[in-house]
Amino acid sequence: MDIASLVGVVLAWSLVVVTILLGGEIGMFVNAPSLVIVVGGSLAAVMTQFTMPQFIGSWKSAGIAYLYKETSTTDLINQIIEAAQLVRKEGLLALEGIMDDIESDFLRKGLQMGVDGQDAHIVSAQLSSEMMLALGRHEIAQKMFSSWGDLAPALGMVGTLIGLVQMLANMSDPAAIGPAMAVALLTTLYGALIANLLAIPISKKLELRTEQERVQKALIIEGISSIQEGINPRVIQESLLNYLPKGSRAEFED
Repeated sequence: MDIASLVGVVLAWSLVVVTILLGGEIGMFVNAPSLVIVVGGSLAAVMTQFTMPQFIGSWKSAGIAYLYKETSTTDLINQIIEAAQLVRKEGLLALEGIMDDIESDFLRKGLQMGVDGQDAHIVSAQLSSEMMLALGRHEIAQKMFSSWGDLAPALGMVGTLIGLVQMLANMSDPAAIGPAMAVALLTTLYGALIANLLAIPISKKLELRTEQERVQKALIIEGISSIQEGINPRVIQESLLNYLPKGSRAEFED
């Protein structure tokens, strides 16, 4: 799991809870009608924008984004160069011996297609298609959580208006003013918390993961194509280093 994500989530929610506890009991910040309006209403509104498989799949994508074990771009380049050197010495079939050592499923699949004798253009086209479809799914998930981040505060405002109407309609009953005002204020709070501590961070994390995956899979496709075309490993390395920032290229310098 991404440590920064874990620390950020725990710290953000902890600070909110601690702040509440310092000012009084946490029970006064719990209101079932407000939760129903904001959480239920915003999710229902989000569901109207997407199909059910997309809605469910977006939650799975969010889990993957946070629990995803990242393979560094440097490691991918090293594995591709190792494969290129092996192929140059012993041929494509020699890659069978290192398949179990390759962590990336995408890289392993591409190399296996090469070992199986598939044409370089077919391998590149198939991997590119798989990459675009995967990125498309991630983009849908990103849009869903971004939409939730927009709708949660909006439903919070709806709840606030409902609470104010109830309060104004019962001005003659002092006992009803407090609960109505609580709904009015807590729905706004819930909407802000859901948007800024949950939906928007997930959307941004998915955006980051999508870009990382796009870069790494493009690197893999280029590397596999170069291996199949018999390009010198040194030339492949120089080309793949363009995917790294200059500060991360030191270990590849002679």
